[in-house]
Amino acid sequence: MHTISRPRVEDAASIHELVAAYDTSVIGAPDSTFDDIADDLVEPGFDLGRDGWLAHGPDGRLDGWAWVFRNGPSDLIDVEVIVRPGVTGGLADELWRAALGRAAEIRAEHGYDAVTLHIGVYRVDQDKQAGVKELGFEPGTSFHRMRIDHDGPVEPPPAPPGVVLYTGESEEVRRAAHQVHQEGFAEHFGFVRVTYDQWYERRQAMSVTDWSQLTLARLDGRPAAVLIGSNQFVPDENCGYVATLAVLPELRGRGLGRFLLRHAFAADAARGRRGTILHVDSNNTTPALGLYESAGMRPVMAIDVWRRRL
Repeated sequence: MHTISRPRVEDAASIHELVAAYDTSVIGAPDSTFDDIADDLVEPGFDLGRDGWLAHGPDGRLDGWAWVFRNGPSDLIDVEVIVRPGVTGGLADELWRAALGRAAEIRAEHGYDAVTLHIGVYRVDQDKQAGVKELGFEPGTSFHRMRIDHDGPVEPPPAPPGVVLYTGESEEVRRAAHQVHQEGFAEHFGFVRVTYDQWYERRQAMSVTDWSQLTLARLDGRPAAVLIGSNQFVPDENCGYVATLAVLPELRGRGLGRFLLRHAFAADAARGRRGTILHVDSNNTTPALGLYESAGMRPVMAIDVWRRRL
């Protein structure tokens, strides 16, 4: 029998140990750090008393972790259920009932006719893929983790005519970057528009955020493109991470995305990073996957996003 309780900030270490055990069983190594888990537990909008569940066995070991998280002011809900490898007895079913029940509560609280649940599953985890399919989830899209290695200094690219770069230490630059991000991602899978304050609060709460790694490109004085880097993959892989790369729709095709990407490679190499990592939607409305491959990046992992209307 397992005892179900609510998570606390102090549970980050035990949750990380459980998640690392699951990741290692599937992909051969942990795929998150302690800080990743700690950040999740204090993310704005996540209610520890309503949105998460821990399952401890009779010996006190944490064997299960589940959560739901409403994606901004929308009817999209991210969900996750993780059970320690080798643990049986219906624990996954119990946690899924809790998660789906909470999703139904969110639907009722906000007056939605239905909500859409999203869960990301490593493609190599065939058992979990089969499990979410049995729960009524269907394929939504797939994200590829891309990587390029840096064996030494990388030559910074020349700026295109009329382009000037700014970093994100000032609120003025951050506000312009937020606007470019909102417009550039408007048609992407699962994207939800948020206000500047919501966007800033969420990023500011993340320990991996470094505003100096936000690069805004102005073209002839106009905000045109943005790349937001972070330290998400520094502790475990010593790699830079491109969390966001967006170009205004009307300014695409001018090489701004490629320029910012190559600029990030040079900056990461100068910081002593072994490489640069990013995630790309394979069904992206823009030809992003081809851009990254042509820039020398290679896919190292696939994560499928499954969805269900509830």
